[in-house]
Amino acid sequence: MNKRVDNIIIGFGKAGKTLANYLGNKGEKTILVEKSSLMYGGTCINVGCIPSKFLATSADRRSFSGISDEEYYKNSVVNKKSLVAKLNKANYDKVAGINNVEVIDGCASFKDEHTILIKTAREEYEVYAERIFINTGSTPFIPDIEGLKIENRIHTSESLMNLEEFPHTLTIFGSGFIGLEFAASYAKFGTKVTIIDKADKLLPREDDDVANEVFESYKALGVNFIFNAGIDHVEQDENKVTISYTVNGEKSQIYSDALLVATGRKANIKDLNLANAGVEISERGFINVNKHLQTNKPHIFAMGDVNGGPQFTYVSLDDNRIVKSYLEDNGSYSKDDRQPIAFSAFLHPTFSKVGLSEKDALEKGYKIKVATLPVTAIPKAKILGNQTGIYKAVVDADTNQILGVVLFGEDSHEVINIVVLAIIMKQPYTMLANQIFTHPTMAEALNDLFVLIK
Repeated sequence: MNKRVDNIIIGFGKAGKTLANYLGNKGEKTILVEKSSLMYGGTCINVGCIPSKFLATSADRRSFSGISDEEYYKNSVVNKKSLVAKLNKANYDKVAGINNVEVIDGCASFKDEHTILIKTAREEYEVYAERIFINTGSTPFIPDIEGLKIENRIHTSESLMNLEEFPHTLTIFGSGFIGLEFAASYAKFGTKVTIIDKADKLLPREDDDVANEVFESYKALGVNFIFNAGIDHVEQDENKVTISYTVNGEKSQIYSDALLVATGRKANIKDLNLANAGVEISERGFINVNKHLQTNKPHIFAMGDVNGGPQFTYVSLDDNRIVKSYLEDNGSYSKDDRQPIAFSAFLHPTFSKVGLSEKDALEKGYKIKVATLPVTAIPKAKILGNQTGIYKAVVDADTNQILGVVLFGEDSHEVINIVVLAIIMKQPYTMLANQIFTHPTMAEALNDLFVLIK
């Protein structure tokens, strides 16, 4: 069976499913191919932000009313699975119900630059498409370490969230934001957590004062850190994982019920056979795209994590806007027009950031003014019961424009959007210094932070 269609979308992520809706409603025959029925809706809904934040929220709400750590944790995972299943089905139904769109469960790969080979559980066939959109996302990167194999007691962030057996001890490879998010959640569930990393300190790319606040927060949570560690090899049996490592020439071992490998993510392109289409990839292994998200083959686009941009579902959604703009009006909106992108990592408490850090701004040659505010000075933090954290702002001394802000504090994932809006509107920092906020809120601390700019 061979077909001919207007569009093929490979991958059911945020950009792909939204684009399928648009193309189908335009009357264009479109096929959306998804390799796994567990991934309808993409990474965020199934194995990323939604399930991880569900577990983080459940851990925050842990009460000690007689229920054991083991039972509470298992209930949280079971409830998480139920939520994900509902969202997964809702995403499938939403796309499968669109006229002119066919959803196919199968593996897609390029035969040539216009022809996709689709292999399902029952058959294998070719489809010719005028345009092809790659939206296959990213996958966990697993370092080449002896004995490190994702199975049984060794997990990625994706598989750990399905583990119903409570891990009394957990070791995490990697002290980046993914590792830190899971460290906080599991520590709050009652797990003894150790983070091991080759770096010499936590969050080395961030300003020292901010990174130190995060470090002290995790120490207070009971998380143990092992820095400057080279992993020699890993072993696992039915009962434990053994990690052998070296720090400053001294060899040691640590034993855990489970091991989480949180060492970053890579483009999910392994099965695509991009070479058959002549599609170029970068040195980092992501698909190269221009400002319209076209590859070196103008009819082939790459959207979402796979193109090497910021790995957030809201960026994938914006990628859809860029592609849609190109299809509608030759690209009046492109990647060059994208607004400043904030991100929030759900640490302990939430870490949110937009723009440049202090050291980034200095490296770029800006003349700057800087202000910091401890979260202990915010009344709402006292009400919420967590006064951990710091607010920090970096301002261009010549223009009074906001260059960057870090908010490490409760509800910062909401507050940061106010700062982004001020930056988009090119307002001077004094707008936030003088804005009349509601009280008591975490947002009103922006008054106090920006008033400190001198």
